[in-house]
Amino acid sequence: MFDPPAAEVSPEEEEEADQEVDPLKRSGVLFGGLIHDVRRRYPQYVSDLKDAVDMQCIAAVIFIYFAALSPTITFGGLLGEKTDGLMGVTELIVSTATLGIIFSLLAGQPLLIIGFSGPLLVFEEAFYKFCQAHNFEYLTGRVWIGFWLIFIVLVIVAAEGSFLVRYISPFTQEIFAFLISLIFIYETFSKLIKVFKEHPLMTVYPSDSTMDDGIQSFDGPVLNQPNTALLSLVLMIGTFFVAFFLRKFRNSRFLGGKARRIIGDFGIPISILLSVLVDISIPDTYTQKLNVPSGFSVTSPDKRGWLISPFGDKQPFPTWMMGASVVPALLVFILIFMETQITSLIVSKKERRLIKGSGFHLDLLLIVVLGAICPLFGLPWLTAATVRSVTHVNALTVMSKATAPGEKPMIQEVKEQRLTGLLVSVLVGMSIVMTDVLRHIPLAVLFGIFLYMGVTSLTGIQLYERITLMVTPAKHHPDHIYVTKVRTWRMNMFTIIQLACIVTLWVVKSTVASLAFPFILIMTVPLRRLILSRIFEERELQALDCDEDSPNFDEDGRDEYNEIHMLV
Repeated sequence: MFDPPAAEVSPEEEEEADQEVDPLKRSGVLFGGLIHDVRRRYPQYVSDLKDAVDMQCIAAVIFIYFAALSPTITFGGLLGEKTDGLMGVTELIVSTATLGIIFSLLAGQPLLIIGFSGPLLVFEEAFYKFCQAHNFEYLTGRVWIGFWLIFIVLVIVAAEGSFLVRYISPFTQEIFAFLISLIFIYETFSKLIKVFKEHPLMTVYPSDSTMDDGIQSFDGPVLNQPNTALLSLVLMIGTFFVAFFLRKFRNSRFLGGKARRIIGDFGIPISILLSVLVDISIPDTYTQKLNVPSGFSVTSPDKRGWLISPFGDKQPFPTWMMGASVVPALLVFILIFMETQITSLIVSKKERRLIKGSGFHLDLLLIVVLGAICPLFGLPWLTAATVRSVTHVNALTVMSKATAPGEKPMIQEVKEQRLTGLLVSVLVGMSIVMTDVLRHIPLAVLFGIFLYMGVTSLTGIQLYERITLMVTPAKHHPDHIYVTKVRTWRMNMFTIIQLACIVTLWVVKSTVASLAFPFILIMTVPLRRLILSRIFEERELQALDCDEDSPNFDEDGRDEYNEIHMLV
């Protein structure tokens, strides 16, 4: 008896089967993962353009523009201080805009927002001090780091090195995401405290002439202005609460569904506009405004131009240092790899219901190669920005409308497309020519956006939910898988271990050992695999590794959620 002939597979079924392949499974072929990313994602290019025709995408562009511009200007100012003006706000705006446009057009996961980050700032400062101490040209050294970065990323992508991401469990993802959210919240209040120090509350107001002297101060910041600190606090808290309220208003029962959606989608732009109007209506009180550079020129024209020679500008660059630059290049690569891949994992969580797939290999190659070319023009390299990317996805998420009383809204879909990231990058680049408008925005308003991004990102992390459960009576615990399948005291112990890791990372980040930050973060992977696997049972770890109480979990606590999140 003969076996029946194999059924022919239609192109549609073949494409569906291709999309179901684990994006982090090694094919054994050189650049196999990269080829798979391209074959899976690029056929949906037309869909990426059509799906952007939606009012929610327009609102997301306005919101994410300010969410991207604020840290760009903040980090740009800090970068100028750390490098003595060799790179600053202008260079960071150009880098963010240019790389963002190219990335949005070519990325495997265009929902990622790329930008500068704290760990990269730490490296830039350390490398600048090293070059100063040894009389090397800092910008030339960055060029050779860029050359080595291209070599390193080509080797890693050829060997499908992104498969290592599968060992980064939600244990590490939550620690990293929680820490980044805390940094945003901390920076918000840190900047506000600085405003209160520069403008302390006074029982007696200074004379008008003293106020004028302060406002017209040229050498330093404006100081000792009455009501400045209080108005800054009102603007920051007001921006945050209006944005947060309008976000909740979208799922309320007031007005019609379409009106709620429009108001909710434009919640951030509305909150920014209202706060700016409040500031304008109080002209007697000084508030520091957004400082955007005007004109297309380098931060320090007397020190450098737009092109950086690999062989040195004012003095020859040592030949041995050209080869030794591989060491700092490895450190930069580790930073970019960890931040980009963890951000991709967080964005690609199955409960977000993304249907077009990801691009771990393709995106890593794009970000590193584009960043490696930047030093030739004296521009900073970038990475996937976790909070900005998660906020971008949240802004494009469509929640269910009709829910039963007491039932939480569910994610229906995410507007997966390329134009929001593209337009955000274009607007960031145009900021150089929109200075007259942007200089009316108080910095306190951007503080409110920072706080909103930190809080909304924080509340979406399971670690945050488990922290709240530690101070909640057991009878009021929700029916989540990590609650029903794990005893309370063991769940709390798991949470405390994660908090201890966060404290350790924060201490390292804040000390002279800050360059060790990526290595300490990497150590949380073996901590989860080798140590926690001996303390907790596998079923407990599987339940705790679940980011949501997914309906796909069966009675035994196992589920069909993304295998990327699994370690075993």
